[in-house]
Amino acid sequence: MIEGRSNVQNRDTSTIKILVADDSEVVRRGIRHVLSAQTEMAIVGEAASYAQTIQMAGHLEPHVVVLDLHMPDETNFPPPEIKSLLNRDSQILAISVWDDEYSREQAEGIGATVFLGTMNLTNTLIPTIKQLKRGRYAAP
Repeated sequence: MIEGRSNVQNRDTSTIKILVADDSEVVRRGIRHVLSAQTEMAIVGEAASYAQTIQMAGHLEPHVVVLDLHMPDETNFPPPEIKSLLNRDSQILAISVWDDEYSREQAEGIGATVFLGTMNLTNTLIPTIKQLKRGRYAAP
């Protein structure tokens, strides 16, 4: 488990709890960097596989799961039932290096609220997470 990295010291009920699930340490590090200055957001855990994501989401109860669609387990896509295996209140923000129609369909098929290509994460991740927490995601 990659659970040690967390900025949750002074968490209150308004803090958006985020679980980052990506098999790439570079991508996880980049997401940590992008979110590091956001006092209303806290990365509560990191996972490098779908199995870790499901296990961690059960006890961390994140509001948002930033989920890579292409991790080694489950033949490159998350299992279709992943949404039901996560905390029921968690929203999935699916990401992929491949920003194509096939990936968008896969994201929709697993119950993701939104799909973002990783090339645009720097500009879109923070506003998207804020909208997801408010329950008012509007596609750009």
